[in-house]
Amino acid sequence: MTRPTDETTGTAAPAETPKAHPREAAVEALMRLAAEQPWNDIEVGDIAREANLSLADLRDLFPSKGAVLGGLARMLDRKVLEGDTSDLADEPTRERLFDVLMRRLDAMAPYKPALRRIAFAMKGDPLSMLALNGVALNSHRYMLAAAGIDTEGPLGRLKLQGSVVAFARVVETWLDDDDPALARTMARLDKEIRKGENVMERADDLRRLTAPLRALGRAALERRPRRERRDEGDSAAVL
Repeated sequence: MTRPTDETTGTAAPAETPKAHPREAAVEALMRLAAEQPWNDIEVGDIAREANLSLADLRDLFPSKGAVLGGLARMLDRKVLEGDTSDLADEPTRERLFDVLMRRLDAMAPYKPALRRIAFAMKGDPLSMLALNGVALNSHRYMLAAAGIDTEGPLGRLKLQGSVVAFARVVETWLDDDDPALARTMARLDKEIRKGENVMERADDLRRLTAPLRALGRAALERRPRRERRDEGDSAAVL
């Protein structure tokens, strides 16, 4: 297939640069703004103008500035998950998780100046931090899945929240690590993964130790007279 030519010069016209998806355009716009000015000074109108979107279009895409930031998390998820991890299949769990999370940091690298400012602003905003924790839980569900780590079952929530907290600590180091080799960051990540392994081993041991007690509790409930359980149900209905 030949490229179209410029009628005035007869030379091949430059190929058109594909436009970014509006959601990605909004996220990229927010990151450019956040790299240059305080987070709390950025308004949704600023994001719309920077992304060449109308306020109506931005509203259809995101309900708030925080939601646009959440859109960055989903973009990072995709970049990591699209990578080929087949070469990690035979590696120990620790190595697989280390590789996946380093890939996430690599995907975050273009936004480092913006993330520094955002992290500083978020320290004084617990409600925003709580909302971002929910976004991070969803992201890390997929990061752990990419590393072949199960997040279902009784300990699944503990794994997820532990991964989010540990990675947040790693990011704190990463934001201040200007060494291209990221030696400090990698050392912190290795340390946090090992700490997480120890916590999960203790949690698993505790679950095994308490298994007989839980079994006794279930058996006691099953042996309660049917009449007693029915009476409790009637009382609950009244309440």
